[in-house]
Amino acid sequence: MAFISVFEVIGPNMVGPSSSHTAGAASIAYLARKMMHEKVKKVNFTLYGSFAQTYRGHGTDRALLGGMMGFETDDVRIRDSFEIAEKEGIEFSFTANTVETDVHPNTVDMEIEDISGRKLTVRGESLGGGKVKLTRINGVKVHFTGEYHALIVIHKDHPGVISKITNVFGKLHVNIAFLRVYRESKGGNAYMIIESDEAITPSAVEEIEKNPFVRETMLICR
Repeated sequence: MAFISVFEVIGPNMVGPSSSHTAGAASIAYLARKMMHEKVKKVNFTLYGSFAQTYRGHGTDRALLGGMMGFETDDVRIRDSFEIAEKEGIEFSFTANTVETDVHPNTVDMEIEDISGRKLTVRGESLGGGKVKLTRINGVKVHFTGEYHALIVIHKDHPGVISKITNVFGKLHVNIAFLRVYRESKGGNAYMIIESDEAITPSAVEEIEKNPFVRETMLICR
């Protein structure tokens, strides 16, 4: 059972009404937004479970869209996120999936495209009290909460890649708190999520990107 503090019971600073359906939704999308390199052009949200059933009444739709535009949970602009997105030319849609039930009750899939044409799909779950986690990136199962500074590295599943990347952190005296690796298939794309106590510098990312097996990086500051 996950530990929940009294502060999580009270809930985060937020535009309400719900810490799980509103603040959690905004946090999921805000975290996914950090994974994009350019401004978001288009996003489709597919909602499951209670998200699908109550998203209009709890403002989940406005919170998701606000988070995708970089609004934090207490940003009052969330209330006007539809209008703001339309003014900025962002295409958005919401689909309620009430057929699939083998998911966490507060789950959303996000199909995102930025102005450069880069596409990313992300699944997130709102766990209650404002806590969230991302569970899929481009269909690959992951575990990522965004509670630490992080670097997501998409690379070819190849011997020695992990050690070379972690050596970069060692040389720069950056302490790795957690390191998790997931892969699509043997020899295919692998997703390395490195979470650290200290901020990860752009110079570290540049050094990692020199590795010929590294295909993409996503630097996420806390």
